[in-house]
Amino acid sequence: MAQRRCRVFRVIGIAVLLASLTAPAIAVEKLQVMGLFKNKAVMKIDGKRRVLSVGSESPEGVRLISADSQFAVVEIDGKESRLPLGNEVGANYASAVPSEVIIAIDNAGMYRTTGSINGQMVDFLADTGASAVALNANDARRLGIDFRLHGTEARVSTASGIERAYHLKLSSVKVGAIELNDVDAMVLEGDFPTEALLGMSFLGQLTVVNENGMMKLRKRF
Repeated sequence: MAQRRCRVFRVIGIAVLLASLTAPAIAVEKLQVMGLFKNKAVMKIDGKRRVLSVGSESPEGVRLISADSQFAVVEIDGKESRLPLGNEVGANYASAVPSEVIIAIDNAGMYRTTGSINGQMVDFLADTGASAVALNANDARRLGIDFRLHGTEARVSTASGIERAYHLKLSSVKVGAIELNDVDAMVLEGDFPTEALLGMSFLGQLTVVNENGMMKLRKRF
C-alpha cells in the first residue's frame, strides 16, 4: 500500500513539474516608456514602475535590448519593439495608444525633442508662441520641401524684423506616437529660425500640459 502511494505521489509530482514548465508566461497588458537614458530606461509595466539596464529583464518578462535619449528597444516573448519616450503599447505591441508624449525641459529652459517632417528626422523646439510649424529655408531644402513651388509668399514679423516667408502644408509632422497630417507651416528665407519650431499648427491640435518641467502632449479623440 505504501509503495502504491509513493508511485501516485511521483506521478502527481511529475505532472505538476510538466505543467509548470509548459505554462505560458504572464502576458504584459500595458507598457509605457517614462524615462530614457544611455543604456537605461524607466518603464511602467502593467502599472508598476521598473528601471531596466541594457540586458536586464523585468519580473514581467520585458528585456531591455538598447536605450538612448530617444528610443528604447525591448524584447517581449521573443519579439522586439522600438519605443519612443512616452509611447504606450497594448498587449499586441503593434499599434501605439495615442496617450502622451513627454518632452522634458533642458538646461536652457527649452522643450526640445526629435520628430519627423514628411518622414524625415527633424530636431524640434516646441514653441507655443509660434503660430505654425516654422523652418528656415536651408532646413526646408534639406528635407526636400520646394517651398517656392508649393508655398504662398507672405511676410512675417521676427525678432530681426519683417522677413519673406512661404506658407504651405506639410504632409505629416510626427513626434513620438503622435502624427498629424496636412499641418500648416512657414518657411522663412535666411537662417531664422535656427532650429525647427514645433508651433501651434501642431500643438494647437493637441492637449498640452506643462508641469514639473515636463511638457505633456496628448492627442485629442
